[in-house]
Amino acid sequence: MSTEPAKPKIKHDWYQTDAQVVVTILIKNAPADKVKVHYGNRSLSVTSAIPSSDSEYSLEVELAHEIVPSMSSYNVTPSKIEVKLQKKEGLRWTVLEGEGKDEKVKAIPQAVIDASGPLSQQPPKLFRKDWDKIEQDIKKMEEEEKPEGDAALNALFQKIYGEGSDEVRRAMNKSFVESGGTVLSTNWNQVGKEKVDVKPPDGLEYRKWDN
Repeated sequence: MSTEPAKPKIKHDWYQTDAQVVVTILIKNAPADKVKVHYGNRSLSVTSAIPSSDSEYSLEVELAHEIVPSMSSYNVTPSKIEVKLQKKEGLRWTVLEGEGKDEKVKAIPQAVIDASGPLSQQPPKLFRKDWDKIEQDIKKMEEEEKPEGDAALNALFQKIYGEGSDEVRRAMNKSFVESGGTVLSTNWNQVGKEKVDVKPPDGLEYRKWDN
């Protein structure tokens, strides 16, 4: 009696910013040409060949909230597959999958919280706990690979955000969201005074995705 070899267990996790939900799939040396990602308004499908195995990895997720498929993307590195889902609304997700009924209001900007004093209800502890866990995983993966180009720049931004003060994090979140992702500043004294304007690269024109 023959038995089929057990499929390798592949771990996936997620974290979020004000604008994106990032899903990380820990497949090492995944062949980029055999990774397929499909985005729906509220769904995510990822398939990939698994190196040194005849098996294929498959992830099917019914998302808790809507995303913008045309503004979502993925990247394959030697240690993982990273999928960036653009949020349709600036909601703070409490779960990746399911109905997401717990959070139907937009996250309150930190600047508003500071100006209005203590609130009776603080942000869910689960969100902060998940972020700390993912940040540790990212640091571990970064030790195994040397990022280059955009990956190196993203790693630098993650390090600044993770180790920066509350003012640095507020400045990065506010500048990125208000500028449509074209400005990322760590200077709260500058960006906290007024709305951050969109500044697309030279020769490019900024347009909203729904126009």
